[in-house]
Amino acid sequence: MSTSPVTLMVARRVAKGRYEELMAWLREGERLATDFPGYLGSGVLAPPPLDDEFQIIFRFADEKTLHAWEFSASRSAWLSRGSELFADPSEHRVRGIDGWFGAAGTRPPRWKQAVAIWLAFFPVSLLFNFGLGPLLGGLDLFSRVLVSTLALTPLMVYLFIPLSTHLLANWLHPSPPRAKASEAAA
Repeated sequence: MSTSPVTLMVARRVAKGRYEELMAWLREGERLATDFPGYLGSGVLAPPPLDDEFQIIFRFADEKTLHAWEFSASRSAWLSRGSELFADPSEHRVRGIDGWFGAAGTRPPRWKQAVAIWLAFFPVSLLFNFGLGPLLGGLDLFSRVLVSTLALTPLMVYLFIPLSTHLLANWLHPSPPRAKASEAAA
């Protein structure tokens, strides 16, 4: 079993006319997960326009704690209560950077991943150095880098890079071009 954080990514297509109920059910699932040891966070990514597939992300400290959540009675009961609200469920685990960019085969090119990470990292790093630079100025280079990376890495991994990938989702994962009506009729 893994000892590094693991993310469970779940895709659910909302059943016709059940959007509000599905949203309430998803929020309930997030609340349930918070009671489990090893829970690090979760989130719901709404579908892009003209789509109905939600992405639900649950992050746990390791495989063992995720496994406990996955096979718990409370999760099983929650899934049962929501079974009429969605169609075509799919689930997969990801570790590390892969969790920010989606499933294998759907990830954007590496250069787009690098841009999304840089767009998160640069302003946060700049603000950190602007705000705390004077306090850290008396430290040697090794100590300054140690303090800044210890402070910034968790912020980037758990907050700012996921936020960046969410805000850039349409650019990272553009919808395929739709056929024109005249082409579709042919």
